[in-house]
Amino acid sequence: QVQLVESGGGLVQAGGSLRLSCAASGILFSINRVGWYRQAPGKQRDMVADISAIGITNYADSVKGRFTISRDNAKKTLYLQMTNLVPEDTAVYYCRIGSLTQDGHWGQGTQVTVSS
Repeated sequence: QVQLVESGGGLVQAGGSLRLSCAASGILFSINRVGWYRQAPGKQRDMVADISAIGITNYADSVKGRFTISRDNAKKTLYLQMTNLVPEDTAVYYCRIGSLTQDGHWGQGTQVTVSS
């Protein structure tokens, strides 16, 4: 069965950094698009960044220049390096794997809280 497990969330002060990880199993990781999404209370779940099977990246305007998405196909792991964090980045962060035109698979989420 497909499983995605996020880790690395926590509490950080504004201006600080965190690195999130998402470990995948039960799926051919290397041939799939993978991405990070976030959802704050009362808000829609939105794309933060994603990366295609061949390494093409896409970022939300709000995180461009601050976040970097990467993947390690040998480890079947997705990463999100977050720097210069601001309180507006506070949300539950989820990883997703699969085509944008089909139902994908989601992790359980990890909480990121940025204090001022």
